[in-house]
Amino acid sequence: MNSPSLKGLLKEDIFVMCGIAGILGFHGDKSYHLKAMTNALVHRGPDDSGVWVDEASGVGLGHRRLAILDLTPAGHQPMASQSGRYEITFNGEIYNFLELRAELENRGHRFRGRSDTEVMLAAFDEWGLVKALSRFVGMFAFALWDGHDRSMHLVRDRLGKKPLYYCWADDVFLVGSELKALRAHPAFKFELDRNAVALYMRYGYVPAPYTIYKDVFKLPPGTILRVVPSIPGNVEGPCQYWSILEDAAHGEPSCLKSDVGDAIAQLDHLLRDAVKVRMISDVPLGAFLSGGIDSSLVVALMQSQSGSPVRTFTIGFEESDFDEAKHAKAVAKHLGTNHTEFYVTAEESKSVIPLLPDLYDEPFSDSSQIPTYLVSKLARQHVTVALSGDGGDESFFGYKRYRTARYLWGPIHWLPEAMRSSIAGVLSMVSPTVLKDLLPWITPELNKHGRSGTVGDKLQKAASLLKAKNPEHLYQALVSHWEMPENVILSAEEPMLPHHVSFHANDRNSFCSYMMYQDTVRYLPDDILVKVDRANMGVSLECRNPLLDHRVVEYAWTLPLNMKYNDGQGKWILRQLLEKYLPKEYINRPKSGFTVPIASWLRGPLREWAEDLLNKERLNRDGFLNSTLIRRRWEEHLSGTRNWHRQLWDVLIFQCWLDRWRYA
Repeated sequence: MNSPSLKGLLKEDIFVMCGIAGILGFHGDKSYHLKAMTNALVHRGPDDSGVWVDEASGVGLGHRRLAILDLTPAGHQPMASQSGRYEITFNGEIYNFLELRAELENRGHRFRGRSDTEVMLAAFDEWGLVKALSRFVGMFAFALWDGHDRSMHLVRDRLGKKPLYYCWADDVFLVGSELKALRAHPAFKFELDRNAVALYMRYGYVPAPYTIYKDVFKLPPGTILRVVPSIPGNVEGPCQYWSILEDAAHGEPSCLKSDVGDAIAQLDHLLRDAVKVRMISDVPLGAFLSGGIDSSLVVALMQSQSGSPVRTFTIGFEESDFDEAKHAKAVAKHLGTNHTEFYVTAEESKSVIPLLPDLYDEPFSDSSQIPTYLVSKLARQHVTVALSGDGGDESFFGYKRYRTARYLWGPIHWLPEAMRSSIAGVLSMVSPTVLKDLLPWITPELNKHGRSGTVGDKLQKAASLLKAKNPEHLYQALVSHWEMPENVILSAEEPMLPHHVSFHANDRNSFCSYMMYQDTVRYLPDDILVKVDRANMGVSLECRNPLLDHRVVEYAWTLPLNMKYNDGQGKWILRQLLEKYLPKEYINRPKSGFTVPIASWLRGPLREWAEDLLNKERLNRDGFLNSTLIRRRWEEHLSGTRNWHRQLWDVLIFQCWLDRWRYA
């Protein structure tokens, strides 16, 4: 499906996904080192490469290209602006570049080619960096050299869809799309940060601005960093150019009295356009389809704007509790898509595990990384671009923990903290087996709220929630893997994270907004989007996310909570919109999530592999982990008395990463 306004343009290189790298400093062979750095990113851009160096200024930029539309020299990067002021290496897509191009042409700008990159450079010349960024609709990460003030600007898109890493290595500044690009430079220092490992053990990922290495950083979403080569070790920023903070912090949104019908119509308009601009491609295009609300809505909007069946892809599992393929197949049949599904065995999933340290560069233990990689690999056999439904949970009250916290904090916040702690202490001391025997009546109710874990596991989790001193602590307890990471990592101190936002502690609606805000600025960019980006780019597949169009996100934050959570259901307004395209029976079903049965696999096909990594002598020899605590949880998991799969997976992935990179 091509927009008429693109006639004649699709023979040129408009959009291009890629890997980028940069160097600042006055020592070393920049061309040689940039080639090594970009070669480490060849999976992100297998079709072309480029290097630009200005030795007098101490700067060099590198680029790898994945061609989404026909490759032409006019779109080659790094690219200079017509004014000569700017040089850029850019990863991403600016979806509204045609409108910007027309406006810039009216202002006297002329263009050599048809790429969105050239339009970006003209926009910087015309409006300056910050104002130009406010005009862009898209996803991007780039390094921009400003020849006038002899400085490099690093910029990441509003929601963090494209990654960017940086560090000073002695007197050389390094930047790259992935850590492996930085590691390719001889000045890079492989010094593991134990404090970052503590963060990893809590969340299952290393949150920005930290990385697994000391003094190496992720650029946070929606920020700009400025660096000058003449001041080694110094950076200015990161400074935010976009934030949802004001919307998220106000408690009750501004359009509390909005008409539901008008709100649905406006959301439909925004999403249709967000989907439409992401369907522009001169290579085969498809979509991931799980059968859930978000992916079904994206595919429905795609199919309604396409003249031919949309290609859709899903994978399933033999374990019925984890299999969503049947739902996806039903949705695909109703919408009339060209559907491909693939059922994955434990052995096929196991074959992905050795790839994870290279794909993710640092410990990353969201186990849905496995099916995400497999469905990306499946899709790449047929298409080069795929749309996904990521982003709906954070903006539209999709996660189960929002409902849990909403109902739990209401009745318990008035209890004295000492009383809550006493109740939690009693629950914590009673063994899970005894709890199960004493409270059989609670089993059916608990099972409504989660499929994994025993009754004891869930009551133990309830105990940890009761200990929460305030709503912020309750949220942290809900998202934590290891409650006390310092007990797991030897000689570590967990750092404090940014993104604090004030709210009314006893107002459940405000608390829900707080949780969605925290997930949007942390969990979404540091977990969900990392998982998707690395899995996709690992097979040279581009992924586009209509629900993460910043216009959609900004609109979602103006909606009152009762349009997101209503009748006991999250994503209420998305469900109402989806009813325009699908019957209710396809919509109102329990959320399963996109994950794998790690708990049972660790007791079965993955047991030998895990036992080797959790060997006590090996843990003690490595010197990072508390072997006594880990062995106890491993034995409890094997016996079935507790379900510690999430915590054990954190440790196992860390051990895999350590094996791969400790002595690299």
